[in-house]
Amino acid sequence: MSTFKTPVELAKSACLAAKAKVAWSVPQMLVLGIMAGAYIAFGGWLMTVVTHDLAATMGVGFAKFLGGAVFSVGLMLVVIAGAELFTGNCMMPLSVMAGCTPMSGVLRNWFWVYVANFLGSVLVAFLIYYSGLWKGAMGVYALKIAAGKMNLPIGEALVRGILCNWLVVLAVWMSMAATDIIGKVWAIFFPIMAFVASGFEHSIANMYFMTLGLLLKGVPSVVSGAGLSPEVFSNVTAGGFLHNLIPVTIGNMIGGIFFVAIFYFLVFRTNLEDIG
Repeated sequence: MSTFKTPVELAKSACLAAKAKVAWSVPQMLVLGIMAGAYIAFGGWLMTVVTHDLAATMGVGFAKFLGGAVFSVGLMLVVIAGAELFTGNCMMPLSVMAGCTPMSGVLRNWFWVYVANFLGSVLVAFLIYYSGLWKGAMGVYALKIAAGKMNLPIGEALVRGILCNWLVVLAVWMSMAATDIIGKVWAIFFPIMAFVASGFEHSIANMYFMTLGLLLKGVPSVVSGAGLSPEVFSNVTAGGFLHNLIPVTIGNMIGGIFFVAIFYFLVFRTNLEDIG
């Protein structure tokens, strides 16, 4: 007897999960979405703490690997504890194509969950800022992360967003195959570690990183420590925030919808006819 779900069983599970998601009330989506945004932000802060000085002693490659390893706790909290994450929900069009859910329900879910993810990620950014834990080298590193994202060319941000959510949605997809907690943990760990270590861009994580960067922009010691050029520093603004967030969000949608939802629907469409 198999101890995990097969790919065709995963496609059916994804459809049923989408049906449940479109049935959430707005208050439910807001609360679950805020929690997801916060969980991803926790992963982002943990990554900053662990890697802020690691490259100098262990090398850039190892620092990126370890950063991805610890960041994966964010999606583990989302999937196992229960929360609504916009990027993971980019799998939902599979259910629409299978005739299980209306597209209007998916769009409603995306809107409220995206808004709530923003609120949750920003909430944690403010809490981290007022905690003072960033003082010193970690604050400098956090500002550099934000500045790097806000100065990323639009085309690169878009493509990195596509690559990111291809892996994130696969992490959610594979987690549904597991029948126990440890199986879900490992199913999530590897794809999330891979996307972070590879340098791909995640819209919800970026909401946190860039908000914290905007807050730290007002701290003279952090700004001087970061040593950013005037050109780079000038883009650490609300405009720079949107310059990154919009193409990354579009890329995340393409990565999850096209490369996971559509691809697997094309493979398993005949197997989904009986669950519409």
